[in-house]
Amino acid sequence: MSKAQLVNVEDYRRAARKTLPRVLYDFVAGHALDGQTGNRNRSGFDDWWLRARSFASTSAPDISVELAGKRLALPVLIAPTGCSGLLWPRGEALVAKAAADAGTILEVSAGSILSMEDIAAGGSGPKWLQIFLYRDRGLTREFIARARAAGYTGIVVTVDAPVHGRREQDYRNGFAIDQRLTLATMLDAAVHYRWWMRMAGQPRFGMANFAGRSDGDMNDMASYIASVLDPDITWDDLSWLRAQWDGFLVVKGILDPRDAGEAVTRGADAIQISNHGGRQLDSTLASIDALPAIAEAVGKRVPVLLDGGIDRGTSVLKAIALGADACLIGRSHLWGLAVAGGDGVGAVLDVLKTEIVNAMTIGGWKSLAELDRNSITRTPR
Repeated sequence: MSKAQLVNVEDYRRAARKTLPRVLYDFVAGHALDGQTGNRNRSGFDDWWLRARSFASTSAPDISVELAGKRLALPVLIAPTGCSGLLWPRGEALVAKAAADAGTILEVSAGSILSMEDIAAGGSGPKWLQIFLYRDRGLTREFIARARAAGYTGIVVTVDAPVHGRREQDYRNGFAIDQRLTLATMLDAAVHYRWWMRMAGQPRFGMANFAGRSDGDMNDMASYIASVLDPDITWDDLSWLRAQWDGFLVVKGILDPRDAGEAVTRGADAIQISNHGGRQLDSTLASIDALPAIAEAVGKRVPVLLDGGIDRGTSVLKAIALGADACLIGRSHLWGLAVAGGDGVGAVLDVLKTEIVNAMTIGGWKSLAELDRNSITRTPR
């Protein structure tokens, strides 16, 4: 596809599918089990319809939003996505720059290819670091200390991944990425030569945040990371984490309003509604379906964020009308990264920004604050 043909996120996804090796595309696109939750994340937005207003249009709607003491240029952040540096050389640093240029926040994955320090140096904008509660709390404390030293202003504790979900396509593919051409990869390399050419000569893949803790290949390192996740966490662990970190604290992976309320009581500064892009527990609630009850439970005590299924500007507006303060994109920005590196990420953000402005102009909302439950209705299919 030429640049002129890439007019929406779906166009970037199709272009990425042509560019990436099949096993890598499947890794990014894949879901747990049958993909019911992952598919519903996107289709759930189709159940909601915006109520456009008459005689209320504006040529310059205000799409900025204040979050964590920062005025962001648009209500779209970038969610943490592990191993995204596999899609483009130094990909995560390029994403950091694209987020900074767009005036938004990047949540940096703990499972990044580059180190959190290298990513922090990639862009001047605000960044939050994803962390987990590891069996060895010393490792969690180490990540917090490194985040503080590298200038991260927030941490995002992910609570929906005490173990890895069953992503069956990765099992079938024997997911492994190696830059060296072998007989087994020659055919795939011929078809997806652009990816192989741009990754040639790059250092051996690894997850730099865990350097020195596993001496094998990426699969060995992934196994190590899975082994140190703690499946036996309690609310007291969140209180412990709150005591370790005096910056902005986001709890990511909330789907139940009772959990949202408890997280706020335990000191969370924001709630992130998420099901890990449908990659963890299949048949659990889609993010958009969980949003109304959580927004009601939280009220205005802390911001409510949402990730999962965001690939249209109108989806962002629907989420805001239902009580979210901002949304995050995961796969959507990865498609841009796979196609054109940092420029592709910037292009995807610009697509969503353009769609948001266009929809608000036509719909008659002069600012995001005007979107509320009166702006949206649900029609059963």
